[in-house]
Amino acid sequence: MAEPSLTAVFGANATQNSTDLVIKKSDLTSAGLTPDANNTAESLLLAVNLKAKAALTEEARDENIDQSVALTDGFSPSIATRNNAIYIRNTISIEVDKELENADVIDPDDY
Repeated sequence: MAEPSLTAVFGANATQNSTDLVIKKSDLTSAGLTPDANNTAESLLLAVNLKAKAALTEEARDENIDQSVALTDGFSPSIATRNNAIYIRNTISIEVDKELENADVIDPDDY
C-alpha cells in the first residue's frame, strides 16, 4: 500500500509545494471547526489533529505497512484543577513507528 495521501489526512483541498502547506479551514469542519477569520491557534491545531485522527487510525496503520503514524485517544478524560477551577482534560496521542535502530529521536523527515 502507499503512504496516506495529503488529502486523506488534511482534507480534499489540502495542497503543498516546496515552501507551503495549505489546509483549508472548510476541510476542518468535519472535525468540528467553525471557520472564522479569527480562529485561535489552539482551535486550528486541535482541528488539524482531529481531522488527521479520522484518517490515521491504529487499524489503518496495522493494515498498511507504509503508514507509520496513528492518532489515538489518550488516557482520558481526566479531571484537572487550575486557577481554582475544575476542568475535564481529554487527550490525543500521536504514535510514530520507526524501526528500532536510531529510534530515540522523532524526526519528521523519517515518516
